[in-house]
Amino acid sequence: MSSPFTIATFFLLFLRTALSDANQSLAKKQRNPNSVVLGLTHSRAFYHSMKISDNGLTKKPSGMIDMMEPLREVRDGYLISLNLGTPPKVIQVYMDTGSDLTWVPCGNLSFDCMDCNDYRNNKLMSTYSPSYSSSSLRDLCVSPLCSDVHSSDNSYDPCAVAGCSLSTLVKGTCPRPCPSFAYTYGAGGVVIGTLTRDTLTTHGSSPSFTREVPNFCFGCVGSTYREPIGIAGFGRGVLSLPSQLGFLQKGFSHCFLGFKFANNPNISSPLVIGDLAISSNDHLQFTSLLKNPMYPNYYYIGLEAITVGNATAIQVPSSLREFDSHGNGGMIIDSGTTYTHLPGPFYTQLLSMLQSIITYPRAQEQEARTGFDLCYRIPCPNNVVTDHDHLLPSISFHFSNNVSLVLPQGNHFYAMGAPSNSTVVKCLLLQNMDDSDSGPAGVFGSFQQQNVKVVYDLEKERIGFQPMDCASAAASQGIIHKT
Repeated sequence: MSSPFTIATFFLLFLRTALSDANQSLAKKQRNPNSVVLGLTHSRAFYHSMKISDNGLTKKPSGMIDMMEPLREVRDGYLISLNLGTPPKVIQVYMDTGSDLTWVPCGNLSFDCMDCNDYRNNKLMSTYSPSYSSSSLRDLCVSPLCSDVHSSDNSYDPCAVAGCSLSTLVKGTCPRPCPSFAYTYGAGGVVIGTLTRDTLTTHGSSPSFTREVPNFCFGCVGSTYREPIGIAGFGRGVLSLPSQLGFLQKGFSHCFLGFKFANNPNISSPLVIGDLAISSNDHLQFTSLLKNPMYPNYYYIGLEAITVGNATAIQVPSSLREFDSHGNGGMIIDSGTTYTHLPGPFYTQLLSMLQSIITYPRAQEQEARTGFDLCYRIPCPNNVVTDHDHLLPSISFHFSNNVSLVLPQGNHFYAMGAPSNSTVVKCLLLQNMDDSDSGPAGVFGSFQQQNVKVVYDLEKERIGFQPMDCASAAASQGIIHKT
């Protein structure tokens, strides 16, 4: 996707960051021994673009213990806490299964985000400073992660520009620092920074358990465009957090809280990494992960049909479960995309079926204000907030391997505000996929994954679904935080 700002602006950003980087210091309830437990807070995010890189696995640190982090709510995504450096600094970042790079804002005063006015006064935006950590190191050109983050046609290019000789490049012995990178996202966001290594401290589900993971590699980002908060990449590439922790041979699971908990600081939803995530899943339905050789680092699932209420299932286009010769097509499951996106003609067909079934009056002024395509005025006697989902048809997604997921209540139509005049306006929170022949044909977003246990069983190359009350699951995991 082309950048919404000029090449000149981009170059100035890159140059400024590179000059700044030159001045940075270069020094510097235990359940299962193979599992990690974290927490997730809830907010809203958007679709991130693909980056092509070689898939790779790393060895799991020995003696890895369960891990749990206290988290706070912010908007625009599901957050996890990273404890980086010596002494550890807590940085909250989005969990994103649609990208690989983990990055954090760097610099106490120097971090700059263009077109991020809504976040100017956000006090939750803590930053990381390499000079304040005794264990911080700049990654080198000898590192394969340096080549991966640049993802150029010729992986030698960035380090050659940095002054590495051909001999050291071929031998993998160049000692020069890895050059600054620019990493782009599908919604138009760009981050510019340097690869840094530092100690990642993981906390167990019991406060007495901690483990230090040395030389964890992440982006130290000084300038961004529309990306105000860092990201933890959970894709399948070598840069991703699960890969660096050695868990891509196993998997992870999450259970996203519903929007009604978005402002509740006392509870977060469980994220589990390792053996515990893929064990005891007898009640889940599993659909196979699709293999895309052109984009191997993303989680593709095959969508077969969608059912509205008791109506006949709408067959989806084959592009949602197949790839062309260039790797385009398929549906990715992505925690970094808020709403599920469907290809235009099929999405229009789905809207038509909903309109033929729902008889309540349209709220067209709300459609114009929000950009959502279907909004209705639903009866709400005496303006008393109750469950109105029985007044609207259910929506079921049918995936490969005969997996059917009935979207939990509130995962399709959502109230846009408080009731008024004995009605409440609810809008369909599905969206039309951008009209493009490149990239995935659809995205299964995080809003439709609320109150669903989602298991990424990477050992068996499958993804499982089980509707459940994620707040109760969080309570059972002990992920409730006192204010």
